[in-house]
Amino acid sequence: MNSTELGDLWDRLTGTQPAPEQWLVVVTAALALIAVVPNPIWRLARNTITIAHEGGHGLVALLTGRQLSGIRLHSDTSGLTVSRGKPTGIGMILTAAAGYTAPSLLGLGGAWLLTNGRITLLLWIATALLAAMLVMIRNVYGALTVILTGTAFLLVSWLTSSDVQSAFAYAVVWFLLLGGVRPPFELQSKRRFGGAPDSDADQLARLTHAPAALWLFLFHAVSLCSLIGGGRWLLGW
Repeated sequence: MNSTELGDLWDRLTGTQPAPEQWLVVVTAALALIAVVPNPIWRLARNTITIAHEGGHGLVALLTGRQLSGIRLHSDTSGLTVSRGKPTGIGMILTAAAGYTAPSLLGLGGAWLLTNGRITLLLWIATALLAAMLVMIRNVYGALTVILTGTAFLLVSWLTSSDVQSAFAYAVVWFLLLGGVRPPFELQSKRRFGGAPDSDADQLARLTHAPAALWLFLFHAVSLCSLIGGGRWLLGW
């Protein structure tokens, strides 16, 4: 690749794209809501939220100096991220707290990029993060899920028109914002009936001696505030 091609690639990556029509923003929000609310669709779509959840654990583990051993994604939409390091302390606390907050915070960051016209940059960042995550996947189902998701981003960013890229990017960000709200409620429901005894909230309770309910409240607060803030950005309010 010569310098001219590299320059064109850089300009494409860092350039801005026009915002879509307001009706398209609303339609992508409606499509994302349809993917989150009905249980049959959610059971399939939730795999994407699990990728973000476990990716959040893995990224924060690395950022806090822990050694990331591997990530597994399962067909029941559960997942597991294993890291090595000090079993207590701020690094472990941040790593444990990152899972349920990651989809919403990624959605909020994506909404900020879209508000600033960085549609192509968002698609490429997502592709790069998925590629990096693939290196740490330790099971076949997880690898297949990440490869299919990454391929979708890659094909859209390289082969489709700017209008299609815009619609896809807005739909993904809306889905992260809306989809990030549901898992904390699901966890709360499971814990109410004695399920999920080793959930992230319970691990955080053991690490910090703060009630698991407090950590659940944090998960709810992050997801709902991200949805409100990101939604306002996307809608231009």
